Amino acid sequence: MIKYDASFYLNNLKELFSKNFITVVIISIPSAVVADYLNIPLAWMLGPMIVTSILALSGLRIKMPKLVLSSILIILGLHIGNYIDQNLFNQMINWIWTSIIMLIYIIVCILTVAKYLQRFSGYGEKASIFSAAPGALGPLLILAENEKTDLSQVATSHLIRLIIIITIIPFIVVNNPSSEILIKNEFNYMSQNHLNLILLISASLFFIFIFGKIKIPAVLMSGTLFASGLLQVTDIASYKLPDATINFCLLILGASVGCKFAEKTFREIANNSLHSVVATIILILLGLVAAYIASFFVDTDILTLILSFSPGGIYEIAVIAIAFDLDPDFVAFHHIIRLLFILFTVPIILRVLSKFKKLN
Repeated sequence: MIKYDASFYLNNLKELFSKNFITVVIISIPSAVVADYLNIPLAWMLGPMIVTSILALSGLRIKMPKLVLSSILIILGLHIGNYIDQNLFNQMINWIWTSIIMLIYIIVCILTVAKYLQRFSGYGEKASIFSAAPGALGPLLILAENEKTDLSQVATSHLIRLIIIITIIPFIVVNNPSSEILIKNEFNYMSQNHLNLILLISASLFFIFIFGKIKIPAVLMSGTLFASGLLQVTDIASYKLPDATINFCLLILGASVGCKFAEKTFREIANNSLHSVVATIILILLGLVAAYIASFFVDTDILTLILSFSPGGIYEIAVIAIAFDLDPDFVAFHHIIRLLFILFTVPIILRVLSKFKKLN
């Protein structure tokens, strides 16, 4: 859990002008432009992600300041907040069944993929369970450290999975004839009440602080969503951000994924890549099955359901949902629920296995 205090902001302000971050910017913008020229889907995310990943693994010293990433995640929350209204709350009762399907999906994923990793990749029992969970890398690493688990195996498995997921999904979505990139609308600054934006940001920071204290997962998004939803439903404040800001969010999120490989090596990735790819394929197939089953319970586009049941990357998937206008509130809700379920089920599974061992 990130601790947002004075030292956090001071250290991150220094990182904004550091050579490591300036290098990220210099790398990311041209790679996004080139990817866009080549008509790669979500070029502003995939271009920076691929290039920074390769250079990070090659030993280049790069870093994404948490303050920059946190700001982007708040912007994403405000974007999704535009979709929140009273009608959304009326629909949530219909999402109970998809939430139950999500819980079953998570349990099946963990048991199935963990068994595969133990049998074929030589992962220990605990490392395989943490690696098999479909998302929640940050909290899982904390739990894994407390359980004295191989953090490198867990982190590498999740990072490889994240790369695969957010590379494949845009190509699937963009090849669907009913989808199109949303980033094209003009934005009229004069028609907006900019005081509302100040109110929304202030309320978001307040609830991020409160949610952080009570340890709600994905605090930056959940806090901002709660704040924007509360102010919008009560007609206190609303503000539509320009769609063009999504490009900036895509660039930062893509580059931040690449920066996560800064402490990895090609050998380390190679040793884990094969089984991580297989594990990801299993998770994707299980997600597709879950999305198909969920389609019988809600009147929602199948692409939205696929995003909702994709294994990992809540913020990355959220920005894809916004970019393609695939019901971002539905997607964000189910990913937050998924994080809660993972944090609830993984410790229980570990405890049950521990008791089972003692009985034998």
